[in-house]
Amino acid sequence: MSDLKPIIDGLRNGDVILYPTDTIWGIGCDATNDEACKRIIDLKKRSENKSFILLVDGFPMLQRYIPEFHEVCYDLADLATRPLTIIYPNAKGLAQSVLAKDGSIGIRITNDPTCLKLIRGMRKPLVSTSANISEQKSPTRFDDISEELKIGVDHIVKERLNETCSTPSQIIKISISGDVKVIRK
Repeated sequence: MSDLKPIIDGLRNGDVILYPTDTIWGIGCDATNDEACKRIIDLKKRSENKSFILLVDGFPMLQRYIPEFHEVCYDLADLATRPLTIIYPNAKGLAQSVLAKDGSIGIRITNDPTCLKLIRGMRKPLVSTSANISEQKSPTRFDDISEELKIGVDHIVKERLNETCSTPSQIIKISISGDVKVIRK
């Protein structure tokens, strides 16, 4: 595995990266840095009304940003057979531009070794939005990413450049009371 220290240092300083995730290729930054998050919005030509998905390394990190959630979330995360993003209510301590209008945020606990190194190196959640211009097809291979995005980021993680990533995560929304709504299967 290549040395990720310069990329982690860059993330801590507001840089934007392209990287492989446990699902598809993503664009990421420190999820607490509003300027970096806004750069991703501009780079993707994305509506400011859309929220992001974040990656964390486990429930202890998630609990720092989501003070209250239904305990069914633990079971869903433990039982998931493929990557699962849960939309949690009432996030705190994150960049305003990553949140939905209602203050909720989609978060996935990742097991991907590269993502874990980035997250643990920063000690913060990592934005994980698809590495495409808004409304275009999500890339499953590095070669599918537009040159505009490759040039627009500060760093490219050189791991798994020749691999095909899987499909986007499942997404569910859970209320404080435990009501579940499937957003994407």
